[in-house]
Amino acid sequence: MKKQEKLHLSSKKHVGAFNQPLIFFLFICFIFLVTGVRLFWLQIINGPYYKKLSEENRIKLIANPPIRGRLLDRNGVVLADNKLFYSLSVQPRLLTNSKWIDLKQSLAELFNISTDQLEIAFNKSHSDSPYKKVLLNDLSVDQIVRFKEQENNLYGAQIDIGLIRNYPYKSLAAHALGYTQLITQNEFSKLSERGYKLSDRIGRKGIEAAFESELRGKWGGEMLEIDSLGTVQRSLGLKLPKAGKDIKLTLDLDLQLTAEKVLSDKIAGAIVAIDPRTGAIRAIASQPTFDLNLFSQPFTNNQYDNLFLSSNLPLLSRAFNAYEPGSTWKPVTALAGMESGEFPASKKLNTFPCITYGSHCFPEYNKRGFGLIGYEDALRVSSNTFFYQVGVGSGSKALYDAAVKLGFDNYTGIETFLDENKGLVGNKKWADDDGRDWGKPGETPWMVEDMASASIGQSVVLVTPLQLARAYAVFANGGYLVTPHLVDANINWRSKKYTQKVEIEDTTLDTIRRGLRKVVTSGTAMGINLDTSIFPPVAGKTGTAEDSSGGADHAWFAGFAPYDSGEIVIVAFAQNTPGGGSVHALPMAKKMLQKWYELQSNNQSSSGKDEE
Repeated sequence: MKKQEKLHLSSKKHVGAFNQPLIFFLFICFIFLVTGVRLFWLQIINGPYYKKLSEENRIKLIANPPIRGRLLDRNGVVLADNKLFYSLSVQPRLLTNSKWIDLKQSLAELFNISTDQLEIAFNKSHSDSPYKKVLLNDLSVDQIVRFKEQENNLYGAQIDIGLIRNYPYKSLAAHALGYTQLITQNEFSKLSERGYKLSDRIGRKGIEAAFESELRGKWGGEMLEIDSLGTVQRSLGLKLPKAGKDIKLTLDLDLQLTAEKVLSDKIAGAIVAIDPRTGAIRAIASQPTFDLNLFSQPFTNNQYDNLFLSSNLPLLSRAFNAYEPGSTWKPVTALAGMESGEFPASKKLNTFPCITYGSHCFPEYNKRGFGLIGYEDALRVSSNTFFYQVGVGSGSKALYDAAVKLGFDNYTGIETFLDENKGLVGNKKWADDDGRDWGKPGETPWMVEDMASASIGQSVVLVTPLQLARAYAVFANGGYLVTPHLVDANINWRSKKYTQKVEIEDTTLDTIRRGLRKVVTSGTAMGINLDTSIFPPVAGKTGTAEDSSGGADHAWFAGFAPYDSGEIVIVAFAQNTPGGGSVHALPMAKKMLQKWYELQSNNQSSSGKDEE
């Protein structure tokens, strides 16, 4: 019995000795299996992710934005440049929720703002990097100093330096220059392939938009190697940003300042001054206007309302918008009458207190008429009944053809054409076949009353101040339709591509020119000669136009000087300013002409001294 028990115990020891290595082996295999699976997960499945994290801990990319090109006037005076601005940002990857709460509280106390404001900025931050959230922009020097004093206790926060657009003259030529704004997500999705980043600013209007590709430049950057503590070890490569190109404009700062000043007391209006020989725009202003620098910073609620919700429409360029031209249109009707052959240059017509067309008696503005007169005197006294007869007698097609010759009912070709209104020259086809753009064909027929109104620039005729300046340039330069432009860009603006000879008989052109000269010497624009020293001979036309939308009358003056050589065309427009063109628009144009003549005289004096 004892012997059997000993054998049984011996057998159990053998089995235990045999199982121990197996269990140990299986345990080792399990460890290796778990380790292998983990390594496979880390290196194969999530390898790219951890490689990226490793590189981000070791390498840091610092983007360097380009410096946007400047906008200069024709003499090199800076109208738009760039200035440094400082912003406060945080790196979310360095912050846990609890650390962000502590940092937010510290920043709120340091900058004297609410934690809610910081939280909102954190969630709304517009940045091209998921590792940076911009909290505050345009920091003051005092704020920067306070941050630097506490920087060691503000882990995760930093001060960034950037560039914003700056307009030294604030609202000067605002509608022509345009402005920049942060790129939208939709724009970024389309432009990212061209090197744009979500922190880029892009030209929105005017020259800033038209020459965006030349002004913006290209981003640069530097690759830095850093250690686990974030300390820079060395630079791995540097690509300098490429600055944008400076754009020299045709604008003359002194003349532009005068334009802004003469408009400042008007409810709304525009001034355009162009060189009729080339189409170069020397001044272009619109009222009301706005400070371009507002777009370089976040809007306050009041600023937003005043810009985008105001009934005054400050963002609308009156120089590019279309209005009834009134009597400044009469040279177009004269052109139609003479060129159609229906009313030759020598033709004289009786004028009347009023002339009936259809169901309406269209009046002479003096209620009496001016007797038997020809084109020159009809322009001089601005007779309505003379031009009713010429317009109605010539017909819709003749008037429309004359208007098109002078560039109306079309875009002018200016670089900022996206901001430009095409205008309207109503005609029979437009009414009968096109339903006046709002009705059905055949239901809005052209009537003789329409023709009478169109003859004196009312109701069915809408033109922009820029279009009117371009048309009067034809009378100033001897019959050439030029292309208005804000940038010369080494282009020959007198070439056939940009300057077209208008098919006008010499007798027609000479008759209109003499009539416009008489307007100034003995007609409705005589006031331009009062209280002036030596002044170049001026030709032009006043105009008072009814606002078909129901507002007060518009006041106009369009003219050129000197009469013989035609070196400048001025169009002055006062929107909804009753009293007449000779009362309101003429004085505006007079001040512009005085400044232009002063500048010309100074330039000639300087040239004379240089020659000596």
